[in-house]
Amino acid sequence: MAHAPDAEFQPFVPASQEPPELTFRAVALGSLLGVIFGASSLYLFLKVSMTVSASIPVAVLAITIFRGLSRAFGLRRATILENNIVQTAGSAGESIAFGVGATMPALMLLGYGLDWSRVMLVSVLGGLLGILMMIPLRKAFIVKQHRALPYPEGTACAKVLMVGERGGSNARTVFLGFGLGGIYKLLMQGLKLWPAEWDRAVTGIKGYSKATVAMEPDPTLLGVGYIIGPRIASIMVGGGLLTSLMLVPMIAYFGEGLTAPLPPGQVKIAEMSAGQISGQYVRYIGAGAVATGGILSMLNALPLILSSLAGSLKALKSSDPAGGGEAGAPRTDRDIPMGLVLLGTLGLVGLIAASHLIPADPVGRVAGAVLIVLFGFLFVTVSSRITGVIGSSSNPISGMTIATLLLTCLIFVMLGWVGGEYRLIALSIAAVVCIASSNGGTTSQDLKTGYLVGATPWKQQVAILVGALLSAVVMGGTLIVLNDAYTTVSDRPADLPTVAAPADLAETYQHEGKTYKVWRLTAPIDGALPGVYLVDEANKPAWLIDPGIGGRLDYTTSGAAIKKFNPAQPRLFATIIDGIMSGDLPWGLVILGAVLAIVVQLAGVSALAFAVGVYLPLSTTLPIFVGGLIRLIVDRIRKFTPEDSETSPGTMMSTGLIAGGSLAGILIALLVVFEGLGKAVDFSHTPPGGETEYLLPALGAFAVLAVALLAVALAGRREDMEPAEAP
Repeated sequence: MAHAPDAEFQPFVPASQEPPELTFRAVALGSLLGVIFGASSLYLFLKVSMTVSASIPVAVLAITIFRGLSRAFGLRRATILENNIVQTAGSAGESIAFGVGATMPALMLLGYGLDWSRVMLVSVLGGLLGILMMIPLRKAFIVKQHRALPYPEGTACAKVLMVGERGGSNARTVFLGFGLGGIYKLLMQGLKLWPAEWDRAVTGIKGYSKATVAMEPDPTLLGVGYIIGPRIASIMVGGGLLTSLMLVPMIAYFGEGLTAPLPPGQVKIAEMSAGQISGQYVRYIGAGAVATGGILSMLNALPLILSSLAGSLKALKSSDPAGGGEAGAPRTDRDIPMGLVLLGTLGLVGLIAASHLIPADPVGRVAGAVLIVLFGFLFVTVSSRITGVIGSSSNPISGMTIATLLLTCLIFVMLGWVGGEYRLIALSIAAVVCIASSNGGTTSQDLKTGYLVGATPWKQQVAILVGALLSAVVMGGTLIVLNDAYTTVSDRPADLPTVAAPADLAETYQHEGKTYKVWRLTAPIDGALPGVYLVDEANKPAWLIDPGIGGRLDYTTSGAAIKKFNPAQPRLFATIIDGIMSGDLPWGLVILGAVLAIVVQLAGVSALAFAVGVYLPLSTTLPIFVGGLIRLIVDRIRKFTPEDSETSPGTMMSTGLIAGGSLAGILIALLVVFEGLGKAVDFSHTPPGGETEYLLPALGAFAVLAVALLAVALAGRREDMEPAEAP
């Protein structure tokens, strides 16, 4: 059904007024905050396989920072439109972080290196394409369907900006959360004053001894739980409990009497720990559940998808050639001219075809570029439309990426393109489409905010293009630092291939004072798994280099637990590529996960949230659940509506906890990379009573943090969330 523009709607700043908007200070501050929140969002995604919207906290910080600068130096007070430019430029980093974190670590799981140039190229291309492809849809979704598409986060952000104009909002709660989250994380993981994670066996009962309960008292996880709310947090912890208290003990029980390893495991189940059972078997069940949950979320949104495509085609047919950018249009209805949008899109497509992103012959490069354009525009449209109805947090980007990857791999198989380089091409296509879809949804939210406050669309579009470009540049370095900090090497025979490596290897690597050749195995061969191996003079694999993100090892050679990031999506995407293009996949376990997701969906529960809980360790989902419980208590006592909760002190505090904890985590990763500096600030020790003596301090510190969040959330004043009168 078509919708006409709302003739009665008047923005906060009328089109007849032209206050300062696209100023240097606004773009600079927005880009800086975009880089900061982009890096923290990437860290958060690697921890919990999700991100949270950055627009509202960036808007709050913009208001307060500009107000502080005005008072301190006598500068002109920032206008609401300048604050809107800051949040627009600053929001790009979070959406790019999601796409980079979801796809790029899969490179290492397929046996390739994680090079900065590829990550940056994928980030830039996906980020800019998502914005450019959304611009022609602005009138259809933002203007003509103003009443039909509420864009929850965009509307909430506009409310924050209007509140800030009145002077009722400040960033004290964000800064408080930032400080508490950062200091807590540095004390816990930097100085190691208490353990960053603990786990305990539930019981010693025979046949159930592998059941464990684990907890990671992390401020970022507490903040995530508060923001996503009690329902999703409960569903996620339910998935974690199923894994720890049912699936792992059940596999251990039935496998205890086996006298040989059960594939894909490489040692007997009776000799495995709970973590090894989860890594060898439950990981594939979780991957199947996540894939099915993503597909089901897309099927649930299928009516919206079809209506989005139909509405977009109608809007494009009826749009003026200039795309609203002509001088005669009102200020609030001027986009970047359609000619420039088309030229920029074609330029990016040409860059894709000419770059090393697609390592194939000219035909393969053109085919890859065409697939990116087709899938990109399809899912940018879908993402922009769905975001308008259910918001960014529920946008099924993972499902769209799964669909892109499945279709791309199937097309390649039909064409006979199944070599190692085509696995890399398939992942690169999916990565660009994933980032474009994510950034397209974010752009639509920003343009909705601008529509409500009376911004100039083309100025917003320029701001988010600049913000996306600068944020994309730092993503690769951040990802590499986090991976290198927790990369592990192993010389256990069970971790190494038994086949000889090729004799013509040229790349070398120094390890423990000895030079080895590097064997990048990008496809399974004679039972050898894809990965990076160090080869000795006899061409025999001597070491496995296991990545710090999504690595397959759970314990070191000495038996110590390995700390690593384990997001669900990279393993899932690598599994899909392996399964379709090489057939080397434990399909039985994957199908079990798919059936589990379908059963959960039939029971009326979000299959995707539950599946992510199954995949992630219970130590991650349990503190998220605590944050969700705090949100439940606050909402019931204060009787907040969902709209109030979006801008409440508790949400602002949680955002600060996430940002502060995440940036502290990146700083700690740098300390780990510089090993000597990391040891210099390590105050950990083993008490006489063992690790148990650390348990109470860890829980006590986390309880103090949780009580602080509860107190701040309950202390907020409702009048501080009321918007100002329009000028």
